[in-house]
Amino acid sequence: MSDPLDTTYDVLVIGGGAAGLSGALTLARARWRVAVVDAGSPRNAPAGAVHGLLGREGVSPAALLATGRREVRAVGGRVVQGLVRQVTRDDGGTHPFTITLEDGRVARSRRLLVATGLRDDLPDLPGLAARFGRDVLHCPFCHGHEVRDRRLGVLATGPHAVRQALLFRQWSPHVTLLAHTGGEPTGEDAVRLAARGVDVVTGVVRALDVHHDRLTGVVLTDGTVVALDALVVATTMRARTDALTHLGLETATLPGGLGEHVVAEAGRTAVPGVWVAGNATSLHAQVTTAASEGTWAAAQITADLVEEDTAAAVAESVPAP
Repeated sequence: MSDPLDTTYDVLVIGGGAAGLSGALTLARARWRVAVVDAGSPRNAPAGAVHGLLGREGVSPAALLATGRREVRAVGGRVVQGLVRQVTRDDGGTHPFTITLEDGRVARSRRLLVATGLRDDLPDLPGLAARFGRDVLHCPFCHGHEVRDRRLGVLATGPHAVRQALLFRQWSPHVTLLAHTGGEPTGEDAVRLAARGVDVVTGVVRALDVHHDRLTGVVLTDGTVVALDALVVATTMRARTDALTHLGLETATLPGGLGEHVVAEAGRTAVPGVWVAGNATSLHAQVTTAASEGTWAAAQITADLVEEDTAAAVAESVPAP
């Protein structure tokens, strides 16, 4: 279901995940004309369930978002299906932001909330993407409980693999660090891994070992099979900003190749009238955090709009000299 897109709004929200829907809910409850424009490709779509969300533990991502859309509509907000192709800003009018959708529809708004989320760039290994969110994992707090006491392999592709292996050791005593392209740990890292009983396997992983649609291990270049129940990988997380280039949003790169995010201070970007919430600015935010950021940004947008409307009312009420 998609609502019609009107030509003008107080606030347009780009992205209909936890951050965008939470922001839209708060904005609509504050009686602003608001629409969420969503392309329908949430980051957590491959996951079977959302975890760590108080009161909704284990809910499917699709069910959670469907509930959120109903709640936004119930208080007068719009939820529009569509891919935003371009966003521009023009200082000359009361509705400076213009969004253009891929199908040619256009809408303008006074303020903009960016909740586009991020994409996960996976290591280059055949079959990895198809299993991501199932038995190929990246976050211990999202998936650790579900793979507790199982045989876990951590694919080392960068400097954070040791920390990742030690974190997952909290959930299982059967953790193996696969040196892969990250190199064999030395010095203090090797000592720490050994002290926690984390095995290290050298050699490059060339393939996943899958039987009956279940990961059973990985295959090294020399043909060795390492038996596993789940594989932990590090992703490069990149904010989805392709349609926002004309706004001039500032982005920053995290150290160690972890990713790139939109720079914001408490949700407010350096571009006047633009706020950002969720994974687009907080790469490691889980659903709870993203939703909270959306609500906070909506409160700040409300305060900003109220100030603007009050100033306009004062100007109208003061007699001309």
